[in-house]
Amino acid sequence: MTKLETSMECIIKVFHDYASEDKDGRTLNKKELKKLLENELPVFLKAQKNPNTVDCIMKDLDQNKDDKINFEEFVGFVAGLSNACEKCYELSQKKSKN
Repeated sequence: MTKLETSMECIIKVFHDYASEDKDGRTLNKKELKKLLENELPVFLKAQKNPNTVDCIMKDLDQNKDDKINFEEFVGFVAGLSNACEKCYELSQKKSKN
């Protein structure tokens, strides 16, 4: 597989690893989301100033308001976070060239 295919597979597997902790297996509840963020995005989570970060993320991602995060909602979060990280990467590249 290519690097991109491997990355996509990894995102899918990470989601389902955490979603499978309850009987549903197809969505993340708040507890599963929190565990995913703590284990897979610890630097991001620690950088947040709001002690209610997980609650805020859950509310923002839960487009259909079912108190669960499906894969489509999760991918939107990953894409948005990746976009923000890429902007930081561009800034660091510009600074290192100057």
